[in-house]
Amino acid sequence: MPPIVTSALAGLAMALLATGTARAASFPCDKAEAADERAICATLALNDRDVEMSTRFEILRAMLPMGGNAKLREDQETWLAERRTCGADVACLTQAYDGRLKTLRAVFSEFAKQGPL
Repeated sequence: MPPIVTSALAGLAMALLATGTARAASFPCDKAEAADERAICATLALNDRDVEMSTRFEILRAMLPMGGNAKLREDQETWLAERRTCGADVACLTQAYDGRLKTLRAVFSEFAKQGPL
C-alpha cells in the first residue's frame, strides 16, 4: 500500500478512536437542532458512522485535485440534504450513511490504487 494511503488510514483509525459522544464528527451535538442531527447524536451507531464519513471526507478532500475536490464537496452537500429528509428515522439515517460510506470507501480505494503522486 502506498505510504500516503497508509498514513491516511492510520489517521482515520486514530480519529475514530479519539471520538467522544459529545460531538459527532461533522457537527457539535450540543448545537444540534435538526431532527436528523439529534438522532445521530443520540444513537451511537449513527454517531460512529458520522465520524467515519466525516473523517473519510476530510482525508479525500485533502488528497484529491481541485476538480475532484469540487465534485466531492458538491456530492457531500447533496447527500447532506438527502440525509436531512430522514428526520429522526434511525433506519433511514443508517441506510443513508451506509450508502455514503460505500461511495467514499470506493473513492478512497480508487485513489489508493493510483499510488503515490
